[in-house]
Amino acid sequence: MLSTKTDFDLTRLSRTPAAQKLAITVLSGGPGAEREISFQSGKAVAAALESLGHAVFLEDVGPQNLAGLAREVDCVFNALHGTFGEDGQVQDILERRGLRYCGSGPDACALAMNKAMAKRKFDALGLPTPRYDIATKDTMRQAMACWNLPVVVKPVKEGSSLACHIVRDFGQFRTAVEAVIEKYGECLVEEYIPGKEIAVGVLGDRALPPIEIVTQRDFYDYQAKYVDEDTKYLFDIDLPRDLLEHVAAMSLRAHRELGCRDFSRVDWRIDPSRPAPYLLEVNVIPGFTTHSLLPKAAEKVGLSMPMLCQFIVESGVKRGIS
Repeated sequence: MLSTKTDFDLTRLSRTPAAQKLAITVLSGGPGAEREISFQSGKAVAAALESLGHAVFLEDVGPQNLAGLAREVDCVFNALHGTFGEDGQVQDILERRGLRYCGSGPDACALAMNKAMAKRKFDALGLPTPRYDIATKDTMRQAMACWNLPVVVKPVKEGSSLACHIVRDFGQFRTAVEAVIEKYGECLVEEYIPGKEIAVGVLGDRALPPIEIVTQRDFYDYQAKYVDEDTKYLFDIDLPRDLLEHVAAMSLRAHRELGCRDFSRVDWRIDPSRPAPYLLEVNVIPGFTTHSLLPKAAEKVGLSMPMLCQFIVESGVKRGIS
């Protein structure tokens, strides 16, 4: 059942952990296209953890700059979005260095970040996902031949809706596909699902209340996510309650079946004319900015930003070193 109540021990999480002050490295920035958003997430996480009395070290790291991982700490909180931070690379480095960290492991991150691999997994599990094809320079003509418009064209491995296009005109179809292939080497052509944009945060072993995203733009793109002040986030969603409960349950299942842990955000489109939900992707390092959905959903069940970050840190510390 969906509820604004929480199973988390709010009394324990809300007290200042004076006897449990931890040294925590927060990773932000990184080499990906979402670098600036990652800085925002990292700063928000660091401020939240510092407010609880922890010693926090905010570090900008990348494949050629790992100095920020040299410090001995109790836990690493990864707020790196996209390439390197969300695709399993930094997780693999943390494990090889024997550092405790929050969030999903290397294999789950690599699987979730690769939209084509994740969608094949969803298909195998019977989780509804939009029809899709993969286009490369050599297969582009065949991949484009069997589609009616509109379609979604986007990178196979990228976040924050970067280089994502909704194509409604055949004259723009090839241009969009070529642009994504030129930059990323391959692209995902996906069935466009009209209707509502829904996100479900997962925290621990619980799906948080679904959020409907309402934007004035054609879809929830980078500007709507991080820049626009008129994007609306609704918990009062005009959909049947049993459908929303089903979406929440499927979100938790997708999180678990991909091997994710601690936290994630699961993105959906729901066509209200049927109504039918379609799973788009699972984000293993969702945003922690003032616009971000996981903190909003956590707040809905009584977890403030510091309490949310504390819960995530405790999950990593308790798990120990793999």
